Amino acid sequence: MSTHAQIGVTGLAVMGRNLARNFARNGYTVAVHNRTASKTRELVEEFGGEGEFVPAETAKEFVESLERPRRLVIMVKAGEPTDAVIEEFAPLLEPGDMIIDGGNAHFADTRRRERDLREQGIHFVGTGISGGEEGALHGPSIMPGGSVESYDSLGPMLEKISAKADDGAPCVTHVGPDGAGHFVKMVHNGIEYADMQLIGEAYQLLRDVAGYSPAEIADIFRTWNQGRLDSYLIEITAEVLSHVDAETGKPFVDVVVDQAEQKGTGRWTVQIALDLGVPVSAIAEAVFARSVSGHAELREASRHLAGPSARTLGKEEAAAFADQVEQALYASKIVSYTQGFHQIATGSEEYDWDIDLGKVAAIWRGGCIIRAAFLDRITRAYEAQPGLPSLLADEGFADEIAAAQDDWRSVIATAVAQGVPTPAFAATLAYYDSLRAPRLPAALTQGQRDYFGAHTYHRTDRDGAFHTLWGGDRAEVSA
Repeated sequence: MSTHAQIGVTGLAVMGRNLARNFARNGYTVAVHNRTASKTRELVEEFGGEGEFVPAETAKEFVESLERPRRLVIMVKAGEPTDAVIEEFAPLLEPGDMIIDGGNAHFADTRRRERDLREQGIHFVGTGISGGEEGALHGPSIMPGGSVESYDSLGPMLEKISAKADDGAPCVTHVGPDGAGHFVKMVHNGIEYADMQLIGEAYQLLRDVAGYSPAEIADIFRTWNQGRLDSYLIEITAEVLSHVDAETGKPFVDVVVDQAEQKGTGRWTVQIALDLGVPVSAIAEAVFARSVSGHAELREASRHLAGPSARTLGKEEAAAFADQVEQALYASKIVSYTQGFHQIATGSEEYDWDIDLGKVAAIWRGGCIIRAAFLDRITRAYEAQPGLPSLLADEGFADEIAAAQDDWRSVIATAVAQGVPTPAFAATLAYYDSLRAPRLPAALTQGQRDYFGAHTYHRTDRDGAFHTLWGGDRAEVSA
């Protein structure tokens, strides 16, 4: 087989197939391969007119069809299937070639694979790809890690197939070494969980407290999407809420079982945040909310539990409440992104990745699921202050939250009074209040720890660690 394909894709399920088509549509010759050869043939037969494809039935044919340095994209299920593909192809490659993993791999696996393949002279590029099947075809947000050398070769191709922000900038950047790309994609997905939960809570409040129908709430979301909440998720929320089930004539949202599933990246985000000691309470509550929704038997057994008496709002009250919910949603959204970027910054420091937070915000402006207009402002905030410790330290965001906080607090108080669960709204406000509080009850917690476990404490008035002899005369001693 002649060697002329500039890039290859193995694993031709929907994401892999669409990514291959995207490369071909952008003028690249693309080698395509799948464990089931019929999928390879089907792609070429159905979409061969979109560009030049080089089908291969065996791993050897596939590798031989690629020009040097070989760029081999694997789009298979994360975990053992990815390892199996690497084990199949790595022996066929030569030093300088690269394997690009475009799946939702755990960043720790990516670090291991990168280290092992580096010893063989092969570049391993763990690459986060966001945008779903449509993004893969028309332009995703792309988060590649790996070596600088690999990006020098691969980067221009990724920039060409990526989504473009409104200013024309490609939504791709070299995130950092080894697992940095997949780490950032993991946190992206965690923020996505929080975003969706916050939107869901806003919907529930508008329905259960304000008394709006799904169609009316769809119109409210369309209005919000014209302002500062302009985002892909707000846009599709309006579409879902306005959809009517053809079979029953009921709102679509009312015929869907209220059990949200998850694939694991949100859970990973929370688990790693715990390891890093980073509070990502909005993401955690979003993950737990999906877990609660899935425990059908537990929920059924709890239907008898007492709740408060509901109060119906009048038309003018409902409209005013909807405005308050918009304020609460925006403030909570700022906090959830603040937590996500804090986790990225902490991970970058822990693993020596040197991630540019401004560039991360910039490549999320298009293609990805959490793309939103206010990411432009996040980008500018980090460009203006590269060492910004928190988005809440940015004057613009701080002012907006200050303006929103009365409504934010009122909405959460109303939710509590009416018995509507808003765990993510409440968690974001608690985080905000924790950061601004001059003193936290952690002083008492540390005192308790010293009492039962002699864990020591620090004083506000002098340096050093101390322990009180609680079981004796309660004298204080240096530890």
